[in-house]
Amino acid sequence: MSFRVDPDPSFRDALEASDRSLAGIWVCSGSPLVAEICAGAGFDWLFIDAEHSPNGLESVLAQLQAVRGYPVVPVVRPAVNDVVLIKQFLDLGVQSLIVPMVNTAQDAAAAVSAVNYPPLGVRGVGSALARSARWNRIPNYLTRASESITLIVQIESAEAVANVEAIVATEGVHGIFIGPSDLAASMGVIGEQDHPEVVAAVEKSIAAAKAAGIHVGVNAFAEGPARRYIELGADFVGVGADVALLARGSESLAAKFVPTETAMPGKPASY
Repeated sequence: MSFRVDPDPSFRDALEASDRSLAGIWVCSGSPLVAEICAGAGFDWLFIDAEHSPNGLESVLAQLQAVRGYPVVPVVRPAVNDVVLIKQFLDLGVQSLIVPMVNTAQDAAAAVSAVNYPPLGVRGVGSALARSARWNRIPNYLTRASESITLIVQIESAEAVANVEAIVATEGVHGIFIGPSDLAASMGVIGEQDHPEVVAAVEKSIAAAKAAGIHVGVNAFAEGPARRYIELGADFVGVGADVALLARGSESLAAKFVPTETAMPGKPASY
């Protein structure tokens, strides 16, 4: 049987087609069911996180399958800028990646190499075994794969901000994603994402991406900063997370029915 199967649109396709900033939600629970609920909520993109969340190859695959029927673009963050891990995520069918802790142009170039087949990169060839190529049902996948992949690198340290012009100039990088939380920590003001120096670093990075003609996003769970960064030209913004919504929502509901004096105090997580 012969039929044509094309790759799904990747994140850069959505960004280039939009005339507004795209809003996304983090999916950190590791649950395909929660991912599907979030996929149907109306967001433009889903951030499936495997750096700070209980996600591995199998759970990321299940979430990709759960959200595929919805008009939302899944973007996956691996735990580290590692050629083997990136290869595995790509073979699962991940088309849009946000690679964390990219501090230099050399780090960015390593990520570019990891997502491309030779001679442009070092991605291992396993298309006959991989969901990414629909098990070789996508015609000419090996020569066309780069058309469907979006590579975004994360700017989340003072070192990265110092090197941002070189990072955004790296050929093959389609965008940057700025993480104010880690950025604040690296600048000695942990927990103060709204510190003037942190905000200035974010604004510098946005300007650098705009000057280089690549896409730029910011993580901003608070509405005020999110709207400010949109006004400054952010093409996409992460505006919340499934686990944060559940935590705050459940706390709010409990507060309506459980007297404060009888509520159980917070307990440390069990290991």
